[in-house]
Amino acid sequence: MYSLVLVTAPDKKDARKIANALIKNKLAACVNIVGKVESLFWWQGKVDKANEVLLIIKSKKSLVPMLVKLVKSMHSYKVPEIISLSITSGFKPYLNWIDESLR
Repeated sequence: MYSLVLVTAPDKKDARKIANALIKNKLAACVNIVGKVESLFWWQGKVDKANEVLLIIKSKKSLVPMLVKLVKSMHSYKVPEIISLSITSGFKPYLNWIDESLR
């Protein structure tokens, strides 16, 4: 019913732009922006690295397809990281707040 979505962005400016759009379009109840994430990854056949910013997005599972579409349309990466994890349990008042926020 609920999802935690992880998205990396190249910098705080891009992260804030994406986060604001998600909140304004009621695709996310909350977005945390975590700075200074060092990423190591395979890209075009070799190991690459980047300093990035991590968005931790709280949403509803039913909204994830639209959330992905919006992030892809705004993101500067050719293949942005967009990973949705199911929230199987949590503090009920917080989960209720997600529901109320996304109505």
